[in-house]
Amino acid sequence: MSASVAVYRNIYTEDRFKQAYGSDDTASGSLRLRQKLAGKCRCSRRACLHLLRERVPLFSWLPRYRLRKWILGDAIAGLTVGILHIPQGMAFALLTSVAPIFGLYTSFFPVVLYMVFGTGRHVSTGTFAVVSLMTGSVVEQLVPTPLAFNSSSSEAADFEVQRIGVASAVALLSGIIMLCMFGLQLGFLSTYLSEPIVKAFTSAAAFHVTVSQLQSMLGLRLPRHTGTFSLFKTLALVLENLPHTNMAELLISVVCLAVLVPVKEVNTRYRHRLRTPIPVEILMVIIATCVAYFSSLDSNYNIEIVGHIPAGFPKPQLPAFHTFPAIAGDTIAITFVGYAVSVSLAMIYADKHGYSIHPNQELLAHGISNTVSSFFTCFPSSATLATTNILESAGGHTQLSGLFTSLVVLIVLLLVGPLFYSLPKAVLACINVTSLRQMFLQFRDLPELWRISKLDFMVWVVTWLSVVVLNVDLGLAIGVVFSMMTVICRTQRADCSVLGRASNTEIYRPLENHSKCYEVPGVRILTYNGPIYYGNRSFFREKMSRVLGLTPEKIRSREKARKALEKQEREASERGIANTSFSSVNDFFESETSEKDVQAVLIDCSRVIFVDVAGARLFTQMCTECQKIGIQVYLANCNESVLKILTSSGLMSHMNPQHIFVTVHDAVMYIQQRREKPPENTPTVWV
Repeated sequence: MSASVAVYRNIYTEDRFKQAYGSDDTASGSLRLRQKLAGKCRCSRRACLHLLRERVPLFSWLPRYRLRKWILGDAIAGLTVGILHIPQGMAFALLTSVAPIFGLYTSFFPVVLYMVFGTGRHVSTGTFAVVSLMTGSVVEQLVPTPLAFNSSSSEAADFEVQRIGVASAVALLSGIIMLCMFGLQLGFLSTYLSEPIVKAFTSAAAFHVTVSQLQSMLGLRLPRHTGTFSLFKTLALVLENLPHTNMAELLISVVCLAVLVPVKEVNTRYRHRLRTPIPVEILMVIIATCVAYFSSLDSNYNIEIVGHIPAGFPKPQLPAFHTFPAIAGDTIAITFVGYAVSVSLAMIYADKHGYSIHPNQELLAHGISNTVSSFFTCFPSSATLATTNILESAGGHTQLSGLFTSLVVLIVLLLVGPLFYSLPKAVLACINVTSLRQMFLQFRDLPELWRISKLDFMVWVVTWLSVVVLNVDLGLAIGVVFSMMTVICRTQRADCSVLGRASNTEIYRPLENHSKCYEVPGVRILTYNGPIYYGNRSFFREKMSRVLGLTPEKIRSREKARKALEKQEREASERGIANTSFSSVNDFFESETSEKDVQAVLIDCSRVIFVDVAGARLFTQMCTECQKIGIQVYLANCNESVLKILTSSGLMSHMNPQHIFVTVHDAVMYIQQRREKPPENTPTVWV
């Protein structure tokens, strides 16, 4: 049995509805603002505790920690991620063009700080390939590798100090930018890096990472190219120097890839059956270090090794402050990429596990992490794709898993670090390349993206091509600009539809998609699917004029006829003769139009989300033009902000305020009842 609904009520204009159901709050805007500020600035013990829990989430989740239920999962997940951080930290340090020990530092300090200030329960922070690559480009620009560089010379230590000084300065400036964004509550800016942009960017950056590691995998000592077309310049240089390949390092790379790729595939395919993934990276590091040490590969085959890794805690060291002007532009891009990836990952796992994160608090967490860790010779950090995925799949529940992760890294820093002296850098390069598997597989999203949205597909392709062909920073900027242009184009080219009524209902739908709906006689109901602002006002006018037939010739002819009628009435009144032909100008227009002609236009503003000054003036202009040809204008479904701007712009001096209705059906019933000229009583609507 089908359900039905019947409604019998008064017809509501906006004014009448506000009188009946409007708010009684007459407080001024300044008074309400003063009250809000007073509430925010009120100081009490309860308010201080709330602020403390909000800004330091550790005090919020730790007292509610379920020890028996969560401790085992957090411990296993944290230890697993900590073991993975060791080889990845050293490997990503190569991408940053600094010594491997600084990658271990970056895998420790940000993890501890995010555990205290972060809101993502399943987020693993530390070294990230894309951020490391972008930072490495800055380091190479300011401190390029000399052509005749000897890693064992006395100048090598000063060279490393200069490089980590620049990398730490990038981390410090990135942290300061994030803290400033937090102070201004600009967490929403991450939304400008849409999902297609982030996925295309990381996928394209994976190619840059892979190409940059080819020289280490082949044993070539080549300078690192930066700037536009750097990927192709590096490829050309590698191909040119292929005859100089170190066969021993090539063999090491082939063996590492032959082990890493299949085991990682096993970890991925059987992640639901494995309690923890196989720690193939750390096993490969241990085995390669032992083989290289006992075989003396560095001296016998000229293999490049990691070298001395100091044991102990790093001493605080000031970053290179003088480089701030030179690194500012690149650091802004690094900041946005790191923050966007971190927030995206946090939101994905928050939605999956049913909790919420706070983007502005994430700004504070990552800002503090980068700022504080920069004074301990760390380069920029962010959430990482691979370790976050492993942390969640290994059974992590809360941020406490970061404590176990940092303990593993701390043990390596204090005790085990020097044992990796003989580790070949080719092994770290292979770890870098194989860690990008998830980024390369993002190509699989393209068919579905094409099916869902062609414009988002274009954003993905344009961003990917820009990053690959040009450069990481410039490509990201092009992707963001192109994405924003697609949004502007969508608002500029919004559709204008004619609505028809479904029989015996108050439902109105576009006639082009609903052939059984009918157009109300004499009334043209229009809806515009977008905002009306300076960027699309000409398109809005063109569409509305075409639908209503507002041609200049028609307006001029009707205006001429109206003036002639007014002149005739004026002359008749001067002679004292009553003109009985038409009682009013409106009667004249009604006699000139048939029942099929448009006598009233009703604009449904339900999809007009905002109007600016230019749009409001256009509304006034079109209202005047419609009145010149005898068409009355009505509005319906205006939201508060749109109605306020239209009223403030003076539209009501050209339009009857009683012609603005709450719903389309109210307006249609009013127009029809007015045509029938009923007795003077309150109009009603019946559905």
